[in-house]
Amino acid sequence: MTKAEKTTTRTHHVDHELIEAAADIARTRCRGDNHTMAAAARAQDGRIVTAVNVYHFTGGPCAELVLIGAAAAQGVHELDTIVAVGDRDRGVVPPCGRCRQVLLDYFPALEVIVGEGDRVRAVRITDLLPESYVWADHQGDAE
Repeated sequence: MTKAEKTTTRTHHVDHELIEAAADIARTRCRGDNHTMAAAARAQDGRIVTAVNVYHFTGGPCAELVLIGAAAAQGVHELDTIVAVGDRDRGVVPPCGRCRQVLLDYFPALEVIVGEGDRVRAVRITDLLPESYVWADHQGDAE
């Protein structure tokens, strides 16, 4: 395998229903400066979980991180795909660096929808965070 082949991002099926769910939450629930991003994720059982960010000058959580907590509260512990969409019809927004690391640590096989317009695509979280630090790999045995 050549170096170029190793760094090529493979795309997967794009879950347009998920994008629309996040866009609907962004349109209907994001109001003002406190909530400007929405996220939607598909659980392994097919359910869609949604959330919005909590903006605060102290560094409130992004929509993707709020979604992880909301999913857990609903009994969803495995996610297949996630997407974030901005308010004011900004469309799909890729996760920030912190979210990429957390998503990788929680769901190493997760697919993330990125891109814009007719160029949206689903890629593995590992493609968004190559040569990453995997938190679980550096934890001592639980025993």
